[in-house]
Amino acid sequence: MSIDIAALAARVRDGTVRARDLAEEALARAEAARSLNALVTLDADGARGAADAIDAAPARAGALAGIPLVHKDLFSTRGLRTTASSRMLADYVPPFDATVVERLAAAGAVTIGKASLDEFAMGSSNETADTGPVRNPWDPTCVPGGSSGGSAALVAAGVVPVATGTDTGGSVRQPAAFCGITGLKPTYGRVSRFGMIAFASSLDQAGVLARSAADCAHALAAIAGHDPRDPTSHPCPVDDYVAALGDGVAGRRIGVVREWFGDGVDPAVAAQVRVALERLEAAGAKLIDVALPTLDHAIPAYYVIAPAEASSNLARYDGVRYGHRAADPADLADLYTRTRAEGFGAEVKRRILLGTFVLSSGYYDAYYRQAQRVRRLIADDFARAFADVDLLAGPTAPTVAFRIGEKTSDPLAMYAADVNTVAVNLAGLPAISVPAGFVDGLPVGLQLAAPAFAEGRLLAAAAALEQRSDWHRARPEGFR
Repeated sequence: MSIDIAALAARVRDGTVRARDLAEEALARAEAARSLNALVTLDADGARGAADAIDAAPARAGALAGIPLVHKDLFSTRGLRTTASSRMLADYVPPFDATVVERLAAAGAVTIGKASLDEFAMGSSNETADTGPVRNPWDPTCVPGGSSGGSAALVAAGVVPVATGTDTGGSVRQPAAFCGITGLKPTYGRVSRFGMIAFASSLDQAGVLARSAADCAHALAAIAGHDPRDPTSHPCPVDDYVAALGDGVAGRRIGVVREWFGDGVDPAVAAQVRVALERLEAAGAKLIDVALPTLDHAIPAYYVIAPAEASSNLARYDGVRYGHRAADPADLADLYTRTRAEGFGAEVKRRILLGTFVLSSGYYDAYYRQAQRVRRLIADDFARAFADVDLLAGPTAPTVAFRIGEKTSDPLAMYAADVNTVAVNLAGLPAISVPAGFVDGLPVGLQLAAPAFAEGRLLAAAAALEQRSDWHRARPEGFR
C-alpha cells in the first residue's frame, strides 16, 4: 500500500476498492511475516466479517473505511483474546472493547489481529513476551524495540499500514525508531485509557504507529477526544490534525536538547539525527541549543514511579476473579503465591518487587515521594524550555536496534534504552519519533516533543521532514 490510508479509505467508500480485498491482502502478508513472531492472535474470520459489512454499505463507512490494522494486545477486544503477552491472561477474553478499539472500528478500520508486546508493557525490546521475542524486519537478529514492538514490526513489514500502541516510558516512540516508522505518543489525557490494561496509570498513554505523519494524523483523529469512562481523559477540544500537516516548520524554533545527545548516545546516531535537523532548518526552522539539566534524573525517577504504580495495578491478578489460577491450592496464601509466581514473567516480578519496596513503610518518603518531586522539577524544566521554543528535538533512542539477547542479562543496560523518552511521560507531554536515516543499515529515529495538546505541531514538523527526505519510504528487504 503506497498511498496514504485516507486516500485508500476514500477508494473503499466510492466502491473502487473492496474492504474484503484489503483484509485478504493483510491476512496474507501476516502469514508471510510469521517469522517475525509479532502476532499473538490472528482474527481472520473477524476481519472478513468486518470488511464484508463495510462492502455492504461502503458509502456509509467512516474515515478509515476498510483500513486493516492490528491492536497492541494490551487493548481489550470484545470476544477476542487479550493477553498482555502474559501467561497470567493467556485465556482472557474481554466482554467489552477499549475506547480506542471502539473508535477505530466506528471509523471503519478492520482489525486483523493482536500484536505482541513486552509482558504487561514492561520492557524495551519485546523479548519478555510469553510467546518469545519479536524480530525486527530490518534484521531478524535484532529486537524491534518495546514494548509496542509487535505493532512496530508489523507496520514496518507492511502487514498493516497502521497499528495501535501504548507509551508509558517510550513504548511507541522507541520501537518506531528501531523499525524505521513514525510513532506518536499523545499528551496524557488526549486519548482514553478505558479498556487499556494498566501498567503505570499516571504515565500510560495510547498512541499510534504508522508509515507516515499523515497516517498518524488520521488515526489520531479517530481516537482522540474526551471519554467519560476514563477519569484522566481531558475535555479540551480536538484539533484538526490532518489540516495541521500542511503547517510546515517555517519560523518554528526547535530546541536541540543537549542532554538527549549526551553520554551513552552512539555518535553515529547523534550525527544522523543532526542531518535530519538540518533538513528541518532548511525548511525554515530555527535550531536553538537547549539545556534541560533535570533530564539526567529522569531514568531513576521513572524506575521508582512506574514500578510503584505497576505493583499496585497488578495486585488484582490474584487467581480469584480472572486470569491464571494455580491448581489445587492448599489455602488462600498458597493460591495467591503460586498464581502470581506461575503467571508473571521475570521482568514483571522484578518491577513488582521494586515497586512494592519503594512504597513500603520506611522507604516511601526516601524513594517514591522524592521521585515525584523530581518529576515536578522535570515538568518545570520542560515548561521553561517551551517558553522560548516551539519544539524540542534529539535522538529517540541512544542506539539503533540491538541484538536479541544482548541486554537481557543486564536490566540497567536495558532500562538505559529509554534514556531519551521517559522524561516526556513524566511531564505528560506529546512526542513523536520520525524516521531520520540509517546507521549500519538499521533505522534511526528523530524525537520531537511539544507542549501539551500540541500534537498538530508535531505532525506538521514530521510532514515537513518527510517532504525533504525519503527515509520514511524505505522498506526492509523481504517486506517490500
